[in-house]
Amino acid sequence: MKFTEKQLELLRDEISEKMSEKRFFHTAEVEKMAARIGEIYAPDKIDVLRAAGLLHDITKEYSTEKQLQICREFGIITTKQDILTPKTFHAKTAAVLIPVLYPDFADEEVVSAVRWHTTGNAEMTLLEKIVYLADYIDESRKFDDCVKLRRIFWDAKPEKMSEKERDTHLTKTLLVSFDMTLASLISENAPISDDTFKARNSLVLSLCEEVN
Repeated sequence: MKFTEKQLELLRDEISEKMSEKRFFHTAEVEKMAARIGEIYAPDKIDVLRAAGLLHDITKEYSTEKQLQICREFGIITTKQDILTPKTFHAKTAAVLIPVLYPDFADEEVVSAVRWHTTGNAEMTLLEKIVYLADYIDESRKFDDCVKLRRIFWDAKPEKMSEKERDTHLTKTLLVSFDMTLASLISENAPISDDTFKARNSLVLSLCEEVN
C-alpha cells in the first residue's frame, strides 16, 4: 500500500488535534527520523515508515484502565506481567485501533511496525526495526541513552556503508538499544517483556551467524 503526501499531511493534522503538544512533537520527530533512516535502508517504503511513525503513539496518553478496556474489547490477552509493565500496552492497543480509527492506514507493515515499536520481537522485519530505532533516537529524545545511541548510529555514517555493513550496523545498534533498555529495567527492579528478551537474543544470534 502506498500513501500520498496529502494523506500523510491529513493524518498528521488529525493526530496533532488528539495529542498533547509534547506527545505530538515526539511523534512528528519519530516520523522524520523513520524517514531519514528509511532513505538509507528502505527508500521504497518511506511513506509506510512515516505513517507508522505518526501512528505509533496514538494511545500512549490513554490511562491504564482504558488500555485494559481496549485489550478486553479486542481479545488481547493480558497477564500479571503486562499489568506491571503498563508502558507496553500502547503498542498493542494502537495496533488494533489503527483499522478502526484510521482505516486508510490499515496496512500490515504499518500495523506491525506500530505493534512492535516498544518491545521488539524475535523476528523483527526491517520496517519494524527502523520504527523501533526511530522511536529511540528521534531528535526530541534528550535522555543520555537516547543521545548516546543516536551518536552511535549516525556517527558511523551508515549512508556510506555497503549493504552488508549497513545491515550489521543496524543490528549492532539495536543490540545496544536493547542492552540499554534491559539495564534500565533491571536497575528499577521492573519486569521485562519476554518479547524484549527474544528480540535481543535474535540479534545476538544473527551476529554470531555472520561471524560463522
